[in-house]
Amino acid sequence: MPENVKIAARVRTTTGSAPSRRTRNEGWLPAVISTPGEKSKHIEMNRHGLAMILKKSGKDNLIADIEIEGEKKPVMTLLKEIQYDGVYGDMLHADFLEISMTRKMRVSIPIRLIGDAVGVTQQEGVLEHMLRELDVECLPGDIVEAISVDVSALGIGQALHVSDIKVDAKLTVLSSPSAAVAAVLAPTLEKVEEPAAAAVAAEGAEPEVIGKKPAEGEEGAVAEDGKTPEKGKEKGKEAEKGKAPEKGKAPEKGKAPEGDKAKGKGK
Repeated sequence: MPENVKIAARVRTTTGSAPSRRTRNEGWLPAVISTPGEKSKHIEMNRHGLAMILKKSGKDNLIADIEIEGEKKPVMTLLKEIQYDGVYGDMLHADFLEISMTRKMRVSIPIRLIGDAVGVTQQEGVLEHMLRELDVECLPGDIVEAISVDVSALGIGQALHVSDIKVDAKLTVLSSPSAAVAAVLAPTLEKVEEPAAAAVAAEGAEPEVIGKKPAEGEEGAVAEDGKTPEKGKEKGKEAEKGKAPEKGKAPEKGKAPEGDKAKGKGK
């Protein structure tokens, strides 16, 4: 059974974000005690004092007698949850559940693996811890800190299930019997390409020829003298054959213009 601790607290008269922030700034932690069938109690407790208790006893199934200022009888509770700041990690709020030593309750008990699996030590397998907590029903006085499970006989490909766990008769297991608790898996090897296969693949590839002369007519073709022919040069030569003389230029000596020849024929 987990250690039963005592926590001093006082009634919290205001609720909400702003009052809770002021409470934390003053060194107190807002908390609530839930009672089945009754109204919840809003309390506050010394934040540093609770942190010291959690550091010593842990928070898994912590049973605490909360002594509320002004009340004669302490309230026996089970710590259900603590909310933390996501940035700084400070405690923001605590939730407690009122319990009775004569009333059964449902709790989650941590599963602790013990022993060295033969599949790991002799077969180079990997141990996988799948189920971390076992859900049970029991009286508060029968709660245990952890349930130990021996995995030393596990080989590669073997697993332990909830049905294989032996627990005290005072505990009623609620988790599924077929749920896997731990297993030894075969090691995963990275596939590496064989050098011979890589060489064969390289031989089958056609090598690229640097400086290969493009076929005639292809863009980028180079003449035999190493110069690229100018585009449209051949077309320009063909156009020069029937080119008319420039405006204002005298005809060659001994040749009459085509217009004079036409006049002479009419005489």
